[in-house]
Amino acid sequence: MIKILILTIAFGFVSCAQEYSDSITLSQFYDSAHHWYDIHDEERMIDPLPDQQQYNLSDVTKIADNILLFQKNNGGWPKNYDMRAILTEDQKTSVLNGKNETNTTFDNGGTYSQINYLAYAYTKTKIDKYKNACIRGIEFTLKAQYENGGWPQFFPDTSGYRKYITFNDGAMTGIMEMLYKIVTGSSEYSFLDDEIRSRVKIAFDKGINCILKCQIEENGTKNVWCQQHDNIDFRPQNARTFEPAAICNGESAGIVKLFMSIDNPTDEIINSVQSAIRWFEESKIYGIRVDFVDSTHAEYIYHSTDKDRVVVEDPGAPPIWARFYELGTHKPLFCRRDGTIVYSMAEVERERRTGYAWYVDLPQEALDLYPEWQKKYAKDENVLDK
Repeated sequence: MIKILILTIAFGFVSCAQEYSDSITLSQFYDSAHHWYDIHDEERMIDPLPDQQQYNLSDVTKIADNILLFQKNNGGWPKNYDMRAILTEDQKTSVLNGKNETNTTFDNGGTYSQINYLAYAYTKTKIDKYKNACIRGIEFTLKAQYENGGWPQFFPDTSGYRKYITFNDGAMTGIMEMLYKIVTGSSEYSFLDDEIRSRVKIAFDKGINCILKCQIEENGTKNVWCQQHDNIDFRPQNARTFEPAAICNGESAGIVKLFMSIDNPTDEIINSVQSAIRWFEESKIYGIRVDFVDSTHAEYIYHSTDKDRVVVEDPGAPPIWARFYELGTHKPLFCRRDGTIVYSMAEVERERRTGYAWYVDLPQEALDLYPEWQKKYAKDENVLDK
Protein backbone atom coordinates (compact mmCIF):
# COMPACT_ATOMS: atom_id res chain seq x y z
CA MET A 1 0.00 0.00 0.00
CA ILE A 2 1.41 3.37 -1.04
CA LYS A 3 1.58 5.92 1.73
CA ILE A 4 2.07 9.60 1.02
CA LEU A 5 2.57 12.14 3.77
CA ILE A 6 0.36 15.20 3.49
CA LEU A 7 2.28 18.47 3.29
CA THR A 8 0.16 20.22 5.86
CA ILE A 9 0.41 17.53 8.55
CA ALA A 10 1.74 18.70 11.89
CA PHE A 11 2.18 16.98 15.22
CA GLY A 12 -0.44 17.53 17.86
CA PHE A 13 -0.11 16.48 21.47
CA VAL A 14 2.38 13.87 22.60
CA SER A 15 1.37 11.26 25.16
CA CYS A 16 4.78 9.73 25.94
CA ALA A 17 5.37 10.59 29.61
CA GLN A 18 3.92 14.09 29.21
CA GLU A 19 1.96 16.25 26.79
CA TYR A 20 3.63 18.88 24.65
CA SER A 21 1.42 21.67 23.41
CA ASP A 22 3.56 22.89 20.53
CA SER A 23 3.49 21.19 17.15
CA ILE A 24 6.37 19.60 15.24
CA THR A 25 5.92 19.68 11.50
CA LEU A 26 6.58 16.72 9.25
CA SER A 27 6.11 18.61 6.00
CA GLN A 28 9.85 18.74 5.23
CA PHE A 29 9.96 14.94 5.13
CA TYR A 30 7.34 14.73 2.38
CA ASP A 31 9.68 14.39 -0.61
CA SER A 32 11.86 11.70 0.92
CA ALA A 33 8.93 9.64 2.17
CA HIS A 34 7.12 9.96 -1.17
CA HIS A 35 10.23 8.78 -3.03
CA TRP A 36 10.70 5.81 -0.70
CA TYR A 37 7.19 4.52 -1.27
CA ASP A 38 6.66 5.54 -4.88
CA ILE A 39 10.02 5.65 -6.67
CA HIS A 40 12.06 2.53 -7.41
CA ASP A 41 15.70 2.84 -6.33
CA GLU A 42 18.13 -0.07 -6.50
CA GLU A 43 20.77 1.73 -4.42
CA ARG A 44 18.83 2.24 -1.20
CA MET A 45 19.52 0.26 1.95
CA ILE A 46 15.97 -0.95 2.52
CA ASP A 47 12.72 -1.08 0.57
CA PRO A 48 9.29 -0.42 2.06
CA LEU A 49 7.15 -3.43 2.82
CA PRO A 50 3.74 -3.74 1.11
CA ASP A 51 2.12 -3.10 4.49
CA GLN A 52 4.79 -0.87 6.05
CA GLN A 53 3.33 0.69 9.17
CA GLN A 54 3.98 4.22 10.41
CA TYR A 55 4.35 5.77 13.84
CA ASN A 56 1.58 8.06 14.93
CA LEU A 57 2.26 11.76 14.62
CA SER A 58 2.36 11.94 18.41
CA ASP A 59 5.22 9.41 18.68
CA VAL A 60 7.90 12.09 18.83
CA THR A 61 10.60 10.03 20.56
CA LYS A 62 10.08 7.05 18.26
CA ILE A 63 10.34 9.20 15.16
CA ALA A 64 13.39 10.98 16.62
CA ASP A 65 14.96 7.58 17.33
CA ASN A 66 14.38 6.66 13.70
CA ILE A 67 16.17 9.85 12.67
CA LEU A 68 19.13 8.89 14.86
CA LEU A 69 19.14 5.43 13.30
CA PHE A 70 19.42 6.88 9.78
CA GLN A 71 22.10 9.43 10.70
CA LYS A 72 25.44 8.51 9.15
CA ASN A 73 28.70 8.51 11.06
CA ASN A 74 29.71 11.73 9.31
CA GLY A 75 26.71 13.53 10.84
CA GLY A 76 24.51 13.83 7.73
CA TRP A 77 21.57 11.85 6.38
CA PRO A 78 20.72 10.04 3.15
CA LYS A 79 17.55 10.84 1.22
CA ASN A 80 14.37 9.00 0.29
CA TYR A 81 13.34 7.16 3.44
CA ASP A 82 10.29 7.61 5.66
CA MET A 83 11.22 8.82 9.14
CA ARG A 84 7.79 7.67 10.38
CA ALA A 85 8.19 4.07 9.20
CA ILE A 86 7.98 1.37 11.87
CA LEU A 87 10.98 -0.65 10.78
CA THR A 88 11.36 -4.38 11.18
CA GLU A 89 14.44 -5.73 12.95
CA ASP A 90 15.91 -6.76 9.59
CA GLN A 91 15.35 -3.25 8.22
CA LYS A 92 16.98 -1.72 11.30
CA THR A 93 19.99 -4.01 10.91
CA SER A 94 20.42 -2.99 7.27
CA VAL A 95 20.28 0.69 8.20
CA LEU A 96 22.82 0.19 10.99
CA ASN A 97 25.14 -1.64 8.60
CA GLY A 98 25.14 1.43 6.35
CA LYS A 99 26.33 3.89 9.00
CA ASN A 100 29.69 4.40 7.28
CA GLU A 101 28.19 5.20 3.89
CA THR A 102 28.79 8.74 2.62
CA ASN A 103 25.67 9.21 0.48
CA THR A 104 24.69 12.12 2.69
CA THR A 105 22.74 14.90 1.01
CA PHE A 106 20.58 18.01 1.25
CA ASP A 107 18.38 16.83 -1.62
CA ASN A 108 14.68 16.03 -1.06
CA GLY A 109 14.75 17.61 2.38
CA GLY A 110 17.76 15.58 3.48
CA THR A 111 19.76 16.54 6.61
CA TYR A 112 18.30 19.98 7.37
CA SER A 113 14.84 18.44 7.96
CA GLN A 114 16.27 15.93 10.41
CA ILE A 115 18.20 18.71 12.17
CA ASN A 116 15.02 20.76 12.56
CA TYR A 117 13.07 17.80 13.91
CA LEU A 118 15.75 16.85 16.43
CA ALA A 119 15.90 20.45 17.68
CA TYR A 120 12.16 20.41 18.30
CA ALA A 121 12.35 16.93 19.83
CA TYR A 122 15.10 17.94 22.26
CA THR A 123 13.29 21.14 23.20
CA LYS A 124 10.19 19.13 24.07
CA THR A 125 11.79 16.09 25.69
CA LYS A 126 15.19 17.29 27.00
CA ILE A 127 16.68 13.95 25.95
CA ASP A 128 20.37 14.62 25.37
CA LYS A 129 20.89 12.20 22.50
CA TYR A 130 18.60 14.32 20.34
CA LYS A 131 20.57 17.48 21.13
CA ASN A 132 23.89 15.77 20.42
CA ALA A 133 22.69 14.36 17.09
CA CYS A 134 21.26 17.74 16.14
CA ILE A 135 24.59 19.46 16.80
CA ARG A 136 26.42 16.80 14.78
CA GLY A 137 24.06 17.53 11.91
CA ILE A 138 24.71 21.27 12.15
CA GLU A 139 28.47 20.66 12.17
CA PHE A 140 28.12 18.46 9.09
CA THR A 141 26.18 21.21 7.33
CA LEU A 142 28.76 23.87 8.17
CA LYS A 143 31.56 21.62 6.97
CA ALA A 144 29.79 21.02 3.66
CA GLN A 145 29.53 24.72 2.78
CA TYR A 146 31.79 26.03 0.05
CA GLU A 147 34.01 28.99 0.85
CA ASN A 148 31.90 31.03 -1.60
CA GLY A 149 28.81 30.36 0.53
CA GLY A 150 27.04 27.71 -1.54
CA TRP A 151 26.15 24.14 -0.71
CA PRO A 152 26.47 21.12 -2.99
CA GLN A 153 23.63 18.68 -3.46
CA PHE A 154 25.64 15.89 -1.82
CA PHE A 155 28.57 15.95 0.61
CA PRO A 156 31.23 14.58 0.76
CA ASP A 157 30.48 12.92 -2.61
CA THR A 158 30.62 15.89 -4.97
CA SER A 159 31.06 13.90 -8.17
CA GLY A 160 29.32 15.03 -11.36
CA TYR A 161 26.47 17.47 -10.93
CA ARG A 162 26.34 16.71 -7.20
CA LYS A 163 29.00 19.39 -6.73
CA TYR A 164 26.86 22.23 -8.06
CA ILE A 165 25.24 24.81 -5.80
CA THR A 166 21.78 23.30 -5.64
CA PHE A 167 18.42 25.05 -5.32
CA ASN A 168 16.54 22.12 -6.85
CA ASP A 169 13.88 20.72 -4.49
CA GLY A 170 14.70 23.48 -2.01
CA ALA A 171 18.11 22.11 -1.01
CA MET A 172 19.99 25.33 -0.33
CA THR A 173 16.93 27.30 0.72
CA GLY A 174 16.06 24.55 3.20
CA ILE A 175 19.53 24.82 4.73
CA MET A 176 19.31 28.60 4.86
CA GLU A 177 15.88 28.54 6.51
CA MET A 178 17.23 26.17 9.15
CA LEU A 179 20.25 28.41 9.78
CA TYR A 180 18.02 31.50 9.90
CA LYS A 181 16.07 29.97 12.77
CA ILE A 182 19.33 29.78 14.70
CA VAL A 183 20.43 33.27 13.66
CA THR A 184 17.12 34.81 14.78
CA GLY A 185 17.04 32.97 18.10
CA SER A 186 14.15 30.57 17.54
CA SER A 187 13.29 28.89 20.83
CA GLU A 188 13.79 25.34 19.55
CA TYR A 189 17.49 26.10 19.06
CA SER A 190 17.99 27.83 22.42
CA PHE A 191 20.32 25.03 23.58
CA LEU A 192 23.08 26.03 21.14
CA ASP A 193 26.07 27.86 22.59
CA ASP A 194 27.42 31.21 21.37
CA GLU A 195 30.35 29.65 19.54
CA ILE A 196 28.11 27.57 17.26
CA ARG A 197 25.73 30.50 16.80
CA SER A 198 28.60 32.70 15.67
CA ARG A 199 29.70 30.19 13.03
CA VAL A 200 26.12 29.71 11.88
CA LYS A 201 25.75 33.51 11.43
CA ILE A 202 28.89 33.60 9.28
CA ALA A 203 27.63 30.66 7.20
CA PHE A 204 24.23 32.28 6.74
CA ASP A 205 25.68 35.59 5.61
CA LYS A 206 27.96 33.81 3.14
CA GLY A 207 24.96 31.87 1.87
CA ILE A 208 23.01 35.08 1.22
CA ASN A 209 25.96 36.52 -0.71
CA CYS A 210 26.18 33.33 -2.78
CA ILE A 211 22.48 33.39 -3.66
CA LEU A 212 22.78 37.01 -4.79
CA LYS A 213 25.72 36.13 -7.02
CA CYS A 214 23.80 33.24 -8.57
CA GLN A 215 20.83 35.36 -9.69
CA ILE A 216 20.73 35.20 -13.47
CA GLU A 217 21.41 38.48 -15.28
CA GLU A 218 20.80 38.93 -19.00
CA ASN A 219 21.52 42.16 -20.89
CA GLY A 220 21.85 44.05 -17.63
CA THR A 221 18.53 42.82 -16.23
CA LYS A 222 18.26 40.33 -13.40
CA ASN A 223 15.47 37.76 -13.34
CA VAL A 224 15.60 34.66 -11.15
CA TRP A 225 17.70 31.50 -10.67
CA CYS A 226 18.52 28.12 -12.18
CA GLN A 227 17.97 24.84 -10.32
CA GLN A 228 21.72 24.50 -9.96
CA HIS A 229 24.66 26.85 -10.39
CA ASP A 230 28.36 26.30 -10.94
CA ASN A 231 30.26 25.95 -7.70
CA ILE A 232 33.11 28.11 -9.01
CA ASP A 233 31.70 30.89 -11.23
CA PHE A 234 27.96 30.70 -10.32
CA ARG A 235 26.77 30.12 -13.94
CA PRO A 236 23.56 28.14 -14.50
CA GLN A 237 24.44 24.48 -14.98
CA ASN A 238 22.86 21.27 -16.26
CA ALA A 239 22.05 18.50 -13.80
CA ARG A 240 20.25 15.31 -14.82
CA THR A 241 19.80 14.84 -18.55
CA PHE A 242 16.27 16.24 -18.41
CA GLU A 243 17.30 19.21 -16.23
CA PRO A 244 19.03 21.72 -18.52
CA ALA A 245 20.55 25.01 -17.46
CA ALA A 246 17.52 27.28 -17.57
CA ILE A 247 15.50 29.90 -15.73
CA CYS A 248 13.62 27.94 -13.06
CA ASN A 249 10.55 29.43 -11.44
CA GLY A 250 9.70 26.86 -8.77
CA GLU A 251 13.04 26.96 -6.99
CA SER A 252 13.24 30.71 -7.49
CA ALA A 253 9.94 31.22 -5.69
CA GLY A 254 11.44 29.50 -2.64
CA ILE A 255 14.46 31.81 -2.75
CA VAL A 256 12.27 34.91 -2.98
CA LYS A 257 10.16 33.76 -0.04
CA LEU A 258 13.38 33.24 1.96
CA PHE A 259 14.53 36.75 1.11
CA MET A 260 11.12 38.19 2.01
CA SER A 261 11.33 36.54 5.44
CA ILE A 262 14.52 38.42 6.35
CA ASP A 263 14.03 41.34 8.69
CA ASN A 264 15.64 44.61 7.63
CA PRO A 265 16.98 43.29 4.32
CA THR A 266 19.94 44.94 2.63
CA ASP A 267 19.55 46.97 -0.55
CA GLU A 268 20.99 44.01 -2.47
CA ILE A 269 18.28 41.69 -1.14
CA ILE A 270 15.56 44.25 -1.83
CA ASN A 271 16.74 44.73 -5.42
CA SER A 272 16.95 40.96 -5.87
CA VAL A 273 13.35 40.49 -4.74
CA GLN A 274 12.14 43.32 -6.95
CA SER A 275 13.82 41.80 -10.01
CA ALA A 276 12.42 38.33 -9.28
CA ILE A 277 8.88 39.59 -8.69
CA ARG A 278 9.02 41.47 -11.98
CA TRP A 279 10.09 38.26 -13.72
CA PHE A 280 7.30 36.21 -12.12
CA GLU A 281 4.74 38.72 -13.30
CA GLU A 282 6.15 38.87 -16.84
CA SER A 283 6.50 35.10 -17.23
CA LYS A 284 2.93 34.14 -16.30
CA ILE A 285 1.17 31.76 -18.69
CA TYR A 286 -2.58 32.20 -19.06
CA GLY A 287 -5.34 30.06 -20.50
CA ILE A 288 -4.14 26.55 -19.72
CA ARG A 289 -4.24 23.99 -16.95
CA VAL A 290 -2.48 20.65 -16.51
CA ASP A 291 -4.60 17.55 -15.92
CA PHE A 292 -3.96 13.91 -15.13
CA VAL A 293 -6.06 11.63 -17.34
CA ASP A 294 -6.66 7.89 -17.21
CA SER A 295 -4.44 5.83 -19.48
CA THR A 296 -3.08 2.31 -19.88
CA HIS A 297 -0.93 0.91 -17.09
CA ALA A 298 2.79 1.42 -17.64
CA GLU A 299 5.83 0.23 -15.68
CA TYR A 300 8.96 2.36 -15.83
CA ILE A 301 12.33 2.03 -14.14
CA TYR A 302 11.52 4.57 -11.45
CA HIS A 303 7.74 4.53 -11.22
CA SER A 304 4.54 2.97 -12.50
CA THR A 305 1.37 4.79 -13.54
CA ASP A 306 -2.16 4.40 -14.83
CA LYS A 307 -2.28 8.08 -15.83
CA ASP A 308 -0.99 10.50 -18.40
CA ARG A 309 -0.53 14.24 -18.04
CA VAL A 310 -1.92 16.70 -20.58
CA VAL A 311 -2.19 20.45 -21.11
CA VAL A 312 -5.80 21.61 -21.47
CA GLU A 313 -6.95 24.99 -22.79
CA ASP A 314 -8.96 26.78 -20.10
CA PRO A 315 -9.58 30.54 -20.37
CA GLY A 316 -10.64 30.63 -16.73
CA ALA A 317 -7.58 28.90 -15.32
CA PRO A 318 -5.35 30.81 -12.88
CA PRO A 319 -1.89 31.77 -14.17
CA ILE A 320 0.73 29.06 -14.29
CA TRP A 321 4.46 28.96 -14.98
CA ALA A 322 6.64 26.53 -16.89
CA ARG A 323 9.26 24.84 -14.76
CA PHE A 324 11.97 25.84 -17.25
CA TYR A 325 12.37 28.93 -19.43
CA GLU A 326 15.12 28.97 -22.01
CA LEU A 327 18.06 31.22 -21.26
CA GLY A 328 18.13 34.16 -23.65
CA THR A 329 14.85 33.50 -25.48
CA HIS A 330 12.70 33.00 -22.36
CA LYS A 331 10.62 30.40 -24.21
CA PRO A 332 9.07 27.69 -21.99
CA LEU A 333 11.09 24.54 -22.58
CA PHE A 334 10.74 20.87 -21.77
CA CYS A 335 13.17 18.00 -21.97
CA ARG A 336 13.13 14.32 -22.81
CA ARG A 337 15.02 11.89 -20.59
CA ASP A 338 17.78 11.64 -23.22
CA GLY A 339 18.38 15.40 -22.96
CA THR A 340 16.54 16.45 -26.11
CA ILE A 341 15.07 19.94 -25.68
CA VAL A 342 11.46 20.33 -26.87
CA TYR A 343 8.97 23.16 -26.57
CA SER A 344 5.76 21.47 -25.47
CA MET A 345 4.99 18.94 -22.74
CA ALA A 346 3.24 16.76 -25.33
CA GLU A 347 6.63 16.13 -26.96
CA VAL A 348 8.04 14.71 -23.73
CA GLU A 349 7.73 10.93 -23.46
CA ARG A 350 5.05 9.67 -21.09
CA GLU A 351 7.56 8.42 -18.54
CA ARG A 352 8.83 11.98 -17.99
CA ARG A 353 5.40 13.60 -18.41
CA THR A 354 4.07 11.60 -15.47
CA GLY A 355 7.30 11.49 -13.47
CA TYR A 356 8.22 15.17 -13.38
CA ALA A 357 6.44 18.48 -12.74
CA TRP A 358 6.76 20.55 -15.92
CA TYR A 359 4.47 23.36 -14.75
CA VAL A 360 4.46 25.06 -11.35
CA ASP A 361 2.35 27.56 -9.45
CA LEU A 362 4.77 28.40 -6.63
CA PRO A 363 5.57 31.91 -7.96
CA GLN A 364 2.01 32.91 -7.06
CA GLU A 365 2.89 32.42 -3.39
CA ALA A 366 5.70 34.97 -3.73
CA LEU A 367 3.43 37.35 -5.66
CA ASP A 368 0.80 37.08 -2.94
CA LEU A 369 3.36 38.03 -0.30
CA TYR A 370 4.76 40.91 -2.30
CA PRO A 371 2.27 43.74 -1.56
CA GLU A 372 2.85 43.64 2.19
CA TRP A 373 6.62 43.22 1.77
CA GLN A 374 6.78 46.05 -0.79
CA LYS A 375 4.96 48.50 1.48
CA LYS A 376 7.45 47.73 4.23
CA TYR A 377 10.74 47.63 2.34
CA ALA A 378 10.25 49.17 -1.12
CA LYS A 379 7.65 51.90 -0.62
CA ASP A 380 8.68 53.93 -3.63
CA GLU A 381 8.75 51.15 -6.22
CA ASN A 382 5.96 48.66 -6.75
CA VAL A 383 7.17 46.65 -9.72
CA LEU A 384 3.68 45.22 -10.25
CA ASP A 385 2.36 48.69 -11.12
CA LYS A 386 4.53 48.93 -14.21
